[in-house]
Amino acid sequence: MTRYEYPGAPVRRDDGRGAPVFALMRAWAAGIIALLFTEYLQATLVYDYLASEEKLETFAGRLMLIHLPNAVCIAVAAWAAGRVHSDPYRDHQLQHLPAAFAVPVAAQAVNMALQWDGLVAEGVLMSNAVLVVGCVTGYAVERLQED
Repeated sequence: MTRYEYPGAPVRRDDGRGAPVFALMRAWAAGIIALLFTEYLQATLVYDYLASEEKLETFAGRLMLIHLPNAVCIAVAAWAAGRVHSDPYRDHQLQHLPAAFAVPVAAQAVNMALQWDGLVAEGVLMSNAVLVVGCVTGYAVERLQED
């Protein structure tokens, strides 16, 4: 018998009324930190040293220097948020999916809102495809680590 099973004993941290919300907020915080860190690395390493006007003129150059690194950043953010999401709530899909996907989706929405006037069809389609690929990849890696 643990100390939590005695009458009048304090409840565990995961047993309170707000525990699911705090687990969700911890997951989102981890996803935000991971996304900011990876995007910073992408901006400082890829954009500053590898990207040039000539390379970004072709679709293959944009794919290799913009879209694939963005997919990696999104996958890392979804993975980090999913890994930090607490164990009792991780097993419920309706609680775990928003924990893993909310940060990348919100970042995509903010990005689209800030760059709305300069968007072209290729950019919208590719960034949404990158969002889906990154989220699915991060979630799949996180779920594979569960087993």
